[in-house]
Amino acid sequence: MTALKTSALNPLKGTRIVSLALNLPGPAALMRCQQLGAICTKFEPPSGDPMRHYNPAAYAALHAGITSRTADLKSQAGQNVLHNALGKADVLLTSFRPSALRKFGLGFKELHKKHPQLCQVAIVGSRGARAEEPGHDLTYLAEQGLVTGLDLPPTLYADMGGSIMASEAVLAVLMQRTKKSKGVFAEVALSEAAAYLALPRCWGLTLPGAAVGGGHAGYQIYACNDGRVAVAALEPHFAARLCAAASIALTDPSDMFSSPTQKLLAKFFKHQTCAALARLALEQDVPLHPLKNLP
Repeated sequence: MTALKTSALNPLKGTRIVSLALNLPGPAALMRCQQLGAICTKFEPPSGDPMRHYNPAAYAALHAGITSRTADLKSQAGQNVLHNALGKADVLLTSFRPSALRKFGLGFKELHKKHPQLCQVAIVGSRGARAEEPGHDLTYLAEQGLVTGLDLPPTLYADMGGSIMASEAVLAVLMQRTKKSKGVFAEVALSEAAAYLALPRCWGLTLPGAAVGGGHAGYQIYACNDGRVAVAALEPHFAARLCAAASIALTDPSDMFSSPTQKLLAKFFKHQTCAALARLALEQDVPLHPLKNLP
């Protein structure tokens, strides 16, 4: 799978970003910035980014168009290489805990003395008193009620959501630097990215029985003849088209919240193939996506 294309406006064209961030959130944020026109350089420890070893394909996709260099920040030579690059950079992207940043002399106060025009975007797990706590995507999602049952989430939502917030923060600090004529610091917490993704649930939109939580017959996953189908006929006009295609009499939009309607739709889909449902979606303009059983 290739990286997603972003805006052709290139709002970060000419901006120089240096990153020390490893694994996923930081590199994903750097990838977005590169797609927005930034000139990106990443410094890795002598052992390399762990992802380079455990998933080379993902590493390659994340670092396309990005210059990768090695710098041992525990050595004076490595520090010299880094600070030489920072002297020419606009933004430093990090993903260390605050104590590690201080250990390497990369706290913003110290950085600002050496590089007054340099901005910093620091990706952390949590802010404040919890900043030193260990955590990963899964724990941040679990804290927000986004992990149900024993199955792992299908993707790394907090990490990817945090990467988008970090790329937004890059744009924000650069705008602030223009106003203040000096470097600006911003912190992005992955726990807050998870909390942001959880807002629909907090608002009750996706709770069991709610319109997009299983209560609406037109917003469901149904079994079909050779797989499953994801149906998102939520709006009344979509629901009406779906029911018409299934020969179900719909007297009122509220009927979509009734158990009989859901049972009738389940019976209809059970006898449909994925190919037939794909044709129905196009011909009847109904938002649904068939998921064929794997061999």
